[in-house]
Formats: sequence, structure tokens, C-alpha cells
Amino acid sequence: MLVGIGLMPHGNPVLEPEDEETRKLAEVLKEIGRTFNNVDAYVLVSPHNARMSDHLGVVLAENLVSWLGFEGKEIPGEWKTDRELAEKIYRAEKEAGMPVVDLNFAALSGEYSRWPLSWGELIPLSFLDKRPLVLVTPSRGVSRETLVRFGEVLGDVLDMEEKNVALIISADHGHAHDPNGPYGKVKESEEYDRLIMELINENRLEELPELPEELVRKALVDSYWQMLIMLGAMKKAEFELKASAYACPTYFGMAGALWLRTKSL
Repeated sequence: MLVGIGLMPHGNPVLEPEDEETRKLAEVLKEIGRTFNNVDAYVLVSPHNARMSDHLGVVLAENLVSWLGFEGKEIPGEWKTDRELAEKIYRAEKEAGMPVVDLNFAALSGEYSRWPLSWGELIPLSFLDKRPLVLVTPSRGVSRETLVRFGEVLGDVLDMEEKNVALIISADHGHAHDPNGPYGKVKESEEYDRLIMELINENRLEELPELPEELVRKALVDSYWQMLIMLGAMKKAEFELKASAYACPTYFGMAGALWLRTKSL
């Protein structure tokens, strides 16, 4: 059963916060970790793993290995894939007509079935107790409707699962907040981030699919597609927001949020 959802950033500043807003954000991430310390598995949706133009991926490789940090920050470690759950998700998405592929490397199973992890997974995982997980990679090239539907099918699978599972959404937001940053400064980054926090805190996530395409594009975001999957997965139950925080200590915005399931629908 899907017991809760954690929206978690993947920016280095949350690892060693240097300002009050980022410290508050890091506390929310620690709360997510404490809350999910008894789950059996995670489903982690990350934008910084396999990049496909028009398909979504479910990683079936047995061993997930730290490989690529960001700006010199390395987080070593190795995690196991919940192969049984990953295969259930892949089969259900395929049967539902989703543009999904299964991903593996080197060997179908065993010690040589290995897959690399980037900062997009490693930073959220650094706040979570080590558990088996299923890594899902979204695509920006599929429609909003497909992403929401993918999340709905995922929610169906988790709703029938005997294990307690937490859904982790790895996401940073607008990337153009600093005129001296790599993308400069644009007003849309601030507008998008402010709107996302309003939708989170005011329980208006159902409005996500209605965001203007121009706003999403100009804000240079790294969150929208994962959050559409999250929205779809949330349709099987009611969830209550327990904590949220936002910080922008550098050129990109980061948010954390924790939802817990209250009842099935």
C-alpha cells in the first residue's frame, strides 16, 4: 500500500545548509526520513537518471550503485532494487498502454546486474533509511495526460501491494533565480516556484496539469513531470500534508513536502 509521499530536492545545499530557510527545508527532509523509517520499499521518481525523449523507464537492475555526484559532492553507497515490485509496475504500465521500457545493464540478474545512480537519487536517499527501491525515470517528451495516467497505474499497483511503500519524488524547481547563475535570472522561475508552493500548501495539486506550458518552459524547472506522476498516484487515496518548506540559497529553488495517507477512496 502507498502509505505516503515525499517531495524531496536533489540540490547539494540541503546536505550542509548555510542559511535558515535551507535549514528548515533540511528538517522537513529529515522528518520525511523519520516518518518512512518503517516502510518496506520506496518508489523513487528521478529526472536525472536514464533520459529518454518519449518513453518512461522502470529500472529492473538488481544493484543500484552510486556513480555521479553534483559539483564534486559524492555520496557513496549501494542500494537494492525491489525486483518483484519493479516487475509488477512495469507489467501493469505496459498492459495499460503506457510508453514504458524496462531498464537493465550487463546481466539480467545477480551481482553483474548493476545500474548507476546520480545526484538526483543520491541526495534524497541520503535522508532515507536504506530500503529496497524501484527507480522510475520520467520523460518530458510525453503528454501531461500520459504522465498523470502513468501515476494512476502506479497508484493502482501500490494500492494492491501488501508491502508498505513510500513514493519519493526527486525534484528541484525554477533554475533561473540568480543573475550570476548559469541560466541568469527570469521572473518565471520565481513565479513558478511561488505557484507550486501555493498548490502544495493550499491542497490544490489538481491544478498542476493546467499550468501554462510557457511558464513551465521559461522557468527552467526540474520538477513538473515528476509531480504529474505524483498527482496521478495520489488519486487512489486521500493524503494529508504534514510538512512543507522552500528554500532558494543559490540559482535554483528547492522544496520539500510530506503527505501521509489518511484513507482509501
